[in-house]
Amino acid sequence: MQKLIEKANILIESLPYIKDFFGKIIVIKYGGSAMTDTHLKDKVIEDIVLMKLVGMKPVVVHGGGPAISTMLKKTGKDSSFHNGLRITDPETMEITEMVLSGKVNKEISGLFQKHNIMAAGISGKDGNTIIAKKVEVSGTDIGSVGEVETVNTRLITVLMDSNFIPVIAPVSSDLKGDTYNINADDAAAAIAGALEAEKLIYLTDTPGILSDVNNPDSLITKLTFDSADKLIESGIISGGMIPKISCSMNAVKEGVKAVHIIDGRIEHSILLEIFTNKGIGTLIKRD
Repeated sequence: MQKLIEKANILIESLPYIKDFFGKIIVIKYGGSAMTDTHLKDKVIEDIVLMKLVGMKPVVVHGGGPAISTMLKKTGKDSSFHNGLRITDPETMEITEMVLSGKVNKEISGLFQKHNIMAAGISGKDGNTIIAKKVEVSGTDIGSVGEVETVNTRLITVLMDSNFIPVIAPVSSDLKGDTYNINADDAAAAIAGALEAEKLIYLTDTPGILSDVNNPDSLITKLTFDSADKLIESGIISGGMIPKISCSMNAVKEGVKAVHIIDGRIEHSILLEIFTNKGIGTLIKRD
């Protein structure tokens, strides 16, 4: 009986959050181990299904770097990077679009539909949702790597209003029709900002922002712009986490209420972060 009471208390704890976020847009950047581990993948989908069923409006933006590398290897091409960006020649771009907009995007959409939740897989090309421009790197041509120039939310809104979960691949084109691969973190931040989402959630392979990268118990649960800048200056936030923090801060500047960086390796991490008093990751807000 005690276990049943504990379960009931957990449900009661979630009620204020369900009420507060009812009808609100929540953008989830889906990536990391949660995309490659079959068990974790199921748990993430279950979390988002529950969000949908209690009245939230989830929007999923996904990556797929490992899947791209696997397909490139199958075709005999090596994966090459410059400062963390995949060098994307025309053939690599063709494979990238095939993997992201095709295989990965439709697989995620299909997982929702196994739960009788309607999802629609699109890319940034559809409805001119994302207009991209080429990333310029001094002294090196990295090919078809793009960044977000503008976001058109019309198609996303139509899908949400029709009770679909939009599932968005970060592949887009510029006004001339040239195709680009966009960093999924950047795409998620830009889409969340354009939608003025209640929350942007990054699923990562870290507990969040740590004051000591060697100590997983040193989680910083809340981060403001000022404190983020200080942590970057001191070197506590470094490497690949800097662009993620930059994306988070840009999203908040564009109108997102809060950004959460959470550990997607934990089962039901999304629910634990947004439906419990304590949460499990790092919350980023303006103040």
